[in-house]
Amino acid sequence: MPQWGTVDTTQFEKIKTGQGFFAALDQSGGSTPKALADYGIDQDRYSSEAEMVDLVHAMRTRVVTSPAFDGSRILAAILFEQTMERDVHGVPTARYLWADKNRRAVPEGRSWAWPRSRTACSS
Repeated sequence: MPQWGTVDTTQFEKIKTGQGFFAALDQSGGSTPKALADYGIDQDRYSSEAEMVDLVHAMRTRVVTSPAFDGSRILAAILFEQTMERDVHGVPTARYLWADKNRRAVPEGRSWAWPRSRTACSS
């Protein structure tokens, strides 16, 4: 697997020629409690930041493993750093997204790994 900052040519071509958008799943800090609440998980369900991060990772896992996250419109997923450090179904998140979903994982704040013109939605 390439290091961040290097570009896998297959992934690059998918982004360059594909139609779709980047799924922003990078809620962090102050936005995480609201994202969880919108998902139906109230703040009384967790008592620490670690528990909150575990719940948001479970939420993101459910999103990316959904059959609807099939790549027909999603080119890549922008993910919070702590999500990138975790696994989805026992597989590192970035590897899971590429191997199982044919989607590129982009760490939050590192979209520089792709040309700027590809960060917007394709028409």
